[in-house]
Amino acid sequence: MISKATIDKIFSTIRVEEIIGEYVQLKRAGSNFKGLSPFHDEKSPSFVVSPSKQIWKDFSSGKGGTAISFLMEIESFTYPEALRHAAKKYGIEVEEDRREQTAEEKQSQTDKELLYKIHEIANDFFQQQMFETEEGKSIAYSYFKERELRDEIITKFQLGYAPEQKNAFTEFALEKGYSKEILEKSGLSIFPENSPGGIDRFRERVIFPIHSFSGRVLGFGARILRNNVKTAKYLNSPETEIYHKSQVLYGLNQGKQAISKNNLCLLVEGYMDVIALHQSGIENVVSSSGTALTVDQIKLIKRLTENVTILFDGDSAGIKASFRSIDMLLSEAMNIRVLLFPDGDDPDSFSRKHPQEYVENFIKNEAKDFIAFKAEILLKEAGDDPIRKAESIRDIVKSVAFVQNALKQEVYLKEVANKFGLSEQSLFNELNVQKQLQKQHISPQQRQAAQVQPKLEKVTEVLQTVDPLFILEEKLVELMLKYGDRVLDRVDEENNAYQITVIEEIMGHLREDEYEIQSVINKKIVDEIQIGIKDNELRSGNFFMTLLDETITGKVADALVDEYETSDWGKHQIFFSSEEEVVPKIVQDVIFRHKREFVMKIIMGMKDELSETENNEETYKKIMNLTQLRKELDEKLFRIL
Repeated sequence: MISKATIDKIFSTIRVEEIIGEYVQLKRAGSNFKGLSPFHDEKSPSFVVSPSKQIWKDFSSGKGGTAISFLMEIESFTYPEALRHAAKKYGIEVEEDRREQTAEEKQSQTDKELLYKIHEIANDFFQQQMFETEEGKSIAYSYFKERELRDEIITKFQLGYAPEQKNAFTEFALEKGYSKEILEKSGLSIFPENSPGGIDRFRERVIFPIHSFSGRVLGFGARILRNNVKTAKYLNSPETEIYHKSQVLYGLNQGKQAISKNNLCLLVEGYMDVIALHQSGIENVVSSSGTALTVDQIKLIKRLTENVTILFDGDSAGIKASFRSIDMLLSEAMNIRVLLFPDGDDPDSFSRKHPQEYVENFIKNEAKDFIAFKAEILLKEAGDDPIRKAESIRDIVKSVAFVQNALKQEVYLKEVANKFGLSEQSLFNELNVQKQLQKQHISPQQRQAAQVQPKLEKVTEVLQTVDPLFILEEKLVELMLKYGDRVLDRVDEENNAYQITVIEEIMGHLREDEYEIQSVINKKIVDEIQIGIKDNELRSGNFFMTLLDETITGKVADALVDEYETSDWGKHQIFFSSEEEVVPKIVQDVIFRHKREFVMKIIMGMKDELSETENNEETYKKIMNLTQLRKELDEKLFRIL
């Protein structure tokens, strides 16, 4: 278990904008940063990061919290895993409380956590086999050296080797105490009937570990080096609970910072293409690992940049297959350029032949926009055949139809019209046809979902059930979270000046009225605040951010981040007081309103209990007194206004 001192050090050291900046392309917006939500599809950024408050809030999905809760949300980390990841990033040594795990803690170690652990063990095993055994050195290490890889690059990508022995890793893992069940679930071992002791999936192959966005090993790609064996050249991990190849890009973990910095992602085909470009100093590169690009992979790239350059080695089959990827990228509002290397070259060989500056300039100067690229490829195939030429132009317009921006569509169509001497009107007619065809490809379920309108009855029902007392309770808790330690200048009934904090004033009000908190989350917060008061500690927003409770951290983020906080009204010569400037007035106003609603609730309850046959004189007196109190509160509220 991670010690409290280590947790405190992690929270005091990490920067929310730095951690989230590795996953989301953030842009400065006033004192905050804004970006597109990584949890929800959106075109206008509603994801806000506050460096001063060290929290984030996603207004499209409603999620929010600290840097640690963000890691838990986006990487499916447990709380300890998120803490360890952050500690590793900032070079913080993790101290453990030395105690035996409870039975519950051992039980909570899920299969998913074990899958991550067994892949970590396997990754270390494969690296050790390459660097420390004669077989690994003579086969795998010498192969990478023939490919001119430096040791630091081999280490950076954690390359390794699976030995020839059929059960080398399986035997190693079983001796470490891992079960056959978890080995089979991981895909690293197979247990056929004729080999009940198990055999390794990867044997006599060089190993390329596949990492998550944050750097955890999810699976492996493996290449056989012998040519005289009738088996697949490349072998990949199967789909598991932690590895879904359609949701992973090779090299993204190593290249994410360079992609964000350069505002450009280079997309290549193979593992070695990524590694070779890194060795040449070009790090903003990823690979789809030989599979067709997917929407999930595109969204990973879009977190960091909207600009993609696809690098091809000149293989015509691969180029034609890429057209679908280009259309998918365009449909996700990405800006696409394409580069063809000279015949006989691929990113790997080209980067080894030339220095970094030459390769960078070649990519920058020779990359074409997708219109010019498709035109060159398709029209070369069409030759002088007018029918094939018309089909090629239709195929280009089909891609333009995937472009999300109407202005860009018009610019692209004008470019096509000028290039082929066609009328713009005929191209726009064809564009409308292609758009209609795209709409027809939407499933009936998707179309029905898009057309569903909210029912008025349901909205009315919600409005009727709103409890004003609960709304005011929420506001009181929000004020304690936001301004709890703020000192207020007050005057008592005898006109004596005194000072009191926001927390003390609100908690005093709640105690005075013996008010019972309605919301479970609010009760947790109020109870913690009460404990803090007893310990002479004011527990406001920052205190709650370190608690292991996502519901509380999410509520704190709701309280501390205002959706419109980043708007700069001053540039429009519009000036008004911020909430922070009128805290004393707001606190007093909300307390009076809450007290008034509480009094009204008591009055209504007493009226419901009245009986015609009983003597209710005492109850009537109480109602009259409470009604008088309600009038006094109305007068106080009027004076505040």
